[in-house]
Amino acid sequence: MRDSEPIDLLVVDDDPDFRSTIVRRFLRRGYHVEEAANGEEALGLCGRRQFDVMILDMVMPGLSGIEVLEKLKENHSECEVIMLTGQGTIEIAVQAMKLGAFDFLSKPFPLAELEVLIEKAYDRRELHKENKQLKAALKRTQGSSEMIGNSPAMQEVFRLIARAGPSDKAILIEGESGTGKELAARALHQSSRRADKPLIVINCAALPETLLESELFGHEKGAFTGAISAKPGLFEVADGGTLFIDEIGEMSGSLQAKLLRVLEDGSMRRVGSIKERRVDVRLLAATNRNLTREVQDGRFREDLFYRINVMSLCMPPLRNRNGDIALLVKQFLGTDWQIAPEAMRMIERYDWPGNIRQLSNALERAKIMGDGHLIGLNDLPSEVSGGRPALTRNGGHADGDELASIERAHIVDVLTREGGNKARASRALGINRRSLYRLIDKYEIRLTRETEQAH
Repeated sequence: MRDSEPIDLLVVDDDPDFRSTIVRRFLRRGYHVEEAANGEEALGLCGRRQFDVMILDMVMPGLSGIEVLEKLKENHSECEVIMLTGQGTIEIAVQAMKLGAFDFLSKPFPLAELEVLIEKAYDRRELHKENKQLKAALKRTQGSSEMIGNSPAMQEVFRLIARAGPSDKAILIEGESGTGKELAARALHQSSRRADKPLIVINCAALPETLLESELFGHEKGAFTGAISAKPGLFEVADGGTLFIDEIGEMSGSLQAKLLRVLEDGSMRRVGSIKERRVDVRLLAATNRNLTREVQDGRFREDLFYRINVMSLCMPPLRNRNGDIALLVKQFLGTDWQIAPEAMRMIERYDWPGNIRQLSNALERAKIMGDGHLIGLNDLPSEVSGGRPALTRNGGHADGDELASIERAHIVDVLTREGGNKARASRALGINRRSLYRLIDKYEIRLTRETEQAH
């Protein structure tokens, strides 16, 4: 028996005794096996289900094996086909290979030889599928960033990821917006046995319901206006890997039902299709909503909630990550930028309601405003540098006027200590001279005649 996923096998032959022998053999080997007595029946089965490998008799009443193969390829079937013939004509075999058959066997043959061919055909199908997955994944933007943090809250996150990552169970990642839920999902994927397979990310809040259904489950050509060609959904793209659904609390009730079915038995259908496909996907989901309350209020299915919440992981807000802000600032700025001590102190005092995302955006803005690869206090957004309440040293909040008064007094003190020398004062403040001039104008600082002479 195979250690990996069972092969979905379809046996098509008009000889019931031969067909029964093949079916019994591969059922014992752990395959999923279906059978058909003729070409029409085989095509009907293929229209309802996706098979990995088909064993197809060349000569049958009604549709011939060649005609079945032609129709399969016309429908862009991903099934690999092994042709069987009792007449052994090389010409027909060559024709079948040109049409896309994987290989052929002449009856009679050892069943062990057929099994080897099936395994090889399956391996080729998997290779083609992985290539498609890679191409589809590369089309989707996948940022990457390392999770860092020495705070107790983050150490608990790392501990849970290390324990839960190798599991195939669904995990619900909770936390405020901007706390790094997607980074946690990437860390879980990288620590899993699926790390060499795709990690696909989708945000439910970013798409309308109809488009979200098509993105998740795919669609057939003509399924709706604008569907000019068939498209695999993200469940198919992520097959064998991990699908991360962000903001799952935004998903509609009808889509919740369809998602539940995939999680229960791995089966799904593209929009506009009756064909059942099976996928093997680990689901990670994230939300900033209270899903327990959403279930109580009837906005989220209780059965789906328990399916996606086998284990939960809560990402801490930045205000609860004592000591981590300096690490994050260093990571975001890299080696080319420095930050003034006063600016760093203000960043550490701010409570960051937008969490890591807000911190990253604030530093990107500061880079635009800063000079000489040095970020000073005046380069920070106003809400960080004093225009919004921030934590004071005694644990209370300082309003904007108090912070401005503190900053002005500090600048005057440094200027006086440096005898009005703006070059030395700017160095002492950790900002460039242009920023110092802006602060002098902002706070209407008037230097004394003595200080001006010293300058």
